[in-house]
Amino acid sequence: MHLTDIEQSMLDGKKGEAVREALTFQLEVGRFFGAERFVPITNAHLMGDIEVMGNAGLELLRRLSDNHGQCAVPTSTNSRCMHFGEVDELRQDIVEIEKEREIIRHIKNMHAVATDTCINYQTVYQPKLGEHVAWGDTGTVIYANSVLGARTNYEGGMSSFAASLTARTPAYGFHLDENRRGSFHVNVKARLRDTADWGALGKIIGHPNQDYFSVPVFHGIDEMPLSDHLKHLGASLASYGSMAMYHMVGVTPEAMTSAQAFSGRHPDNVIEVTDADIAAVYSAYNYLEAQANIVVFSGPQLSIFEMQNLARLFEGRHVANGMHVFVTTNHAVWSDAKRLGYVETLEKSGVKILQGVCFYILQRLSQIREENGWTNLISNSAKLVNTITAHRFNTILRKTDQCVEIACSGKLI
Repeated sequence: MHLTDIEQSMLDGKKGEAVREALTFQLEVGRFFGAERFVPITNAHLMGDIEVMGNAGLELLRRLSDNHGQCAVPTSTNSRCMHFGEVDELRQDIVEIEKEREIIRHIKNMHAVATDTCINYQTVYQPKLGEHVAWGDTGTVIYANSVLGARTNYEGGMSSFAASLTARTPAYGFHLDENRRGSFHVNVKARLRDTADWGALGKIIGHPNQDYFSVPVFHGIDEMPLSDHLKHLGASLASYGSMAMYHMVGVTPEAMTSAQAFSGRHPDNVIEVTDADIAAVYSAYNYLEAQANIVVFSGPQLSIFEMQNLARLFEGRHVANGMHVFVTTNHAVWSDAKRLGYVETLEKSGVKILQGVCFYILQRLSQIREENGWTNLISNSAKLVNTITAHRFNTILRKTDQCVEIACSGKLI
C-alpha cells in the first residue's frame, strides 16, 4: 500500500504507540483486500461490547487506552449488550456487567461519544453524499451507503477502533466507485406499508443473493418511503444477504435514474416481487406450543416516530398473561419519548423498554430464553427474526399492529 508522509510517520510511531498499532493492523486489512492506499474519513462508529469483543477485545482496548489512544475524528458507539437498569427477566452476569462498564470507561477515555446506538444515522450523524466514514454494524453501513450516499465498509471490532485513531481506512469495497454500481434489477409490484413489509422484501431479495458486493436496484416504489422503512429494508438485506448497499430509483441519491444506478453495468438478472410474495413470507412462519412467548420491537433500535406509533397502539391496553414485550431504543430517543409521554404509556401497558441495547446481542441471551421459558418470538423486524434464531427462539415475522394485538390478546395470529 502507498503511504503518505503522515501515514508513514504514524507507522514509525511518531503519533504514539496506539496509532502505530492501529495503522499496522489497517495495513494488514488493506493488503488482504487489495487496497492500494488509504482514504481519509470524517466519522467513525465503534463496534465494542463484551459480548462481541470478549476478553481478548477488552485487553486490546485496555492497551489502546493505556497507550493514550485518542479518537482523531468524531466517533460514536454502537448498541451495548447490556441494559444496566433493573429488569427481572434479564438476570445478567455481574462479572460481565463490570467488564462492560470498563469498556465504556476506556471508550470515553479515548474521547469517543458513548451513544450506544445502532441508529446513529437517525439520531447522531448523517454523512453527506460521497463522504468517507468508517462505521461498524451492518444496519448502519447499508443505510449510510444507500440512503445517504456516504462511503463505508463493515468496520467491525478492531477495524472501527483503528479507523477512529488514524482518521483513515483502507480504500477498498464501497469506498470505490466500481463497487457501488447496481448488480441486478428488482421490480417491486407489491404494496409496502408496514416496516415488516419492507423487511420481508429484504428477505426475499437478500436470502437467495448472499453476496457482500451484490447491489440490488429497486424499481416501482409507488410512494416515498420513510426513513424507518428504508432502515428495515437495509437491515434485512444485510442480515439475509450480507449486503452493504442498495439503490432505489428516484429515492436514493446515487439512483435518480436506472442508468445512474447501474452506471454502465448490465443487470445480472431481474426479480419481480408481488403482494403474493410478501404474503408468502408471513405465512411461512409456524408457531410452536408454549407456556410463555415474547414480542420484541428491536433490530434496529426504534426511532422517535416508531415509539410514538407503539404508544398509540398500546394505549389503553395491557400485555396479556404469558406474554412479554420488549422495546429497545437509544438514550436520546428514550429521553424524548419520556418527555412526550410515550414511555409512560408503554410501561403502563406492561412493555419493558431497554436503553442503549439491541435485543439480539444481549449478553447470555440463550440462558435468558431458557430461564423465562420463552418459545415463540414475534417481531416486526425481519432482521431480528433472522439473527436471533441462533439463540434457539422460534421466530415469527408479523406487521406492527399484529405484534401489538398478539401481545395484548395472547392469541398467536
